[in-house]
Amino acid sequence: MKHTLDPHMFRHLSLEDTCRKVADLGYDYVELSPRPDFLSWWTRPKVYPSRIASFKKALKDHGVGLATLQPMYRWASPYQDEWDNAIDNWKRVIEIAVEMDCPMLVSEFGRGGSPERSLNDRSGLHRPETCEAQFFRAMDVLVPLLEKEGLILSLEAHPEDWIEQIAPAIDIIKTIDSPSVKASFIAPHTFFYGPDMVANLRATEGHLVHVRLADTYDHNKSSELRYIVNPPGSKVRVHQHTDFGQGEIDFDTLFAFLADMKFDGVLSNCVFAWEDRVDESARFMLGETRRYVAKYWNEA
Repeated sequence: MKHTLDPHMFRHLSLEDTCRKVADLGYDYVELSPRPDFLSWWTRPKVYPSRIASFKKALKDHGVGLATLQPMYRWASPYQDEWDNAIDNWKRVIEIAVEMDCPMLVSEFGRGGSPERSLNDRSGLHRPETCEAQFFRAMDVLVPLLEKEGLILSLEAHPEDWIEQIAPAIDIIKTIDSPSVKASFIAPHTFFYGPDMVANLRATEGHLVHVRLADTYDHNKSSELRYIVNPPGSKVRVHQHTDFGQGEIDFDTLFAFLADMKFDGVLSNCVFAWEDRVDESARFMLGETRRYVAKYWNEA
């Protein structure tokens, strides 16, 4: 089991200080989410030999590993220029993962094209089936590279993506049919995946390698008024990434089922809600995660 921290809440720190901070908080691994000085959102990675050398040295000096990198590029965009840029960036990310000795890349199926274009597109080009086709085109290019380098790509369905529910997402992963393409389960997205968390977890069996941990309210409950947004009737759906116990996810059920599945992958704390108490939050989440693991894996 890899107890991992997404350092998004202290992303203002340098890569070197991030390694120190993750170690000080008691974690063994870093899950590096997008940041402007490494894998930036949508644009070319800002990575060069001296930066890689310094980052690797800091990881070693502080005794932490790099469990995952999270590239975010528009590989499902129906706009050819965006798709081309995404594939070029992904190819560079694969090179970086090899240089960093990072075994796993985690990413989303994608929202398709950039919102600046897609939200104003009246041509009918930006449709879920077109985004899916572009995604499969991307897999045709990238999966052979991943397999060649021995890397794992773990995919998550995400709120607002062209695919949000986990069962059809797993069907796509099975259709790709590669030992290099696996599944993520993002706990704070569980109420988007579908109404039955156990059924959604069961759908991932044999493919699950990466779980993100944070709590959230069920936005579907109480006439969809768990969260109140203004003006009334706004077409938004809210979820959170907060500490265990501050939402409605049944973590006893989640961890018990993971243990029953003999899950032994990446457990990543991805709380985003508490930058003003980041140390307390990170230590609490790690302590609780270890408690759940000790309880349920010993019983399994």
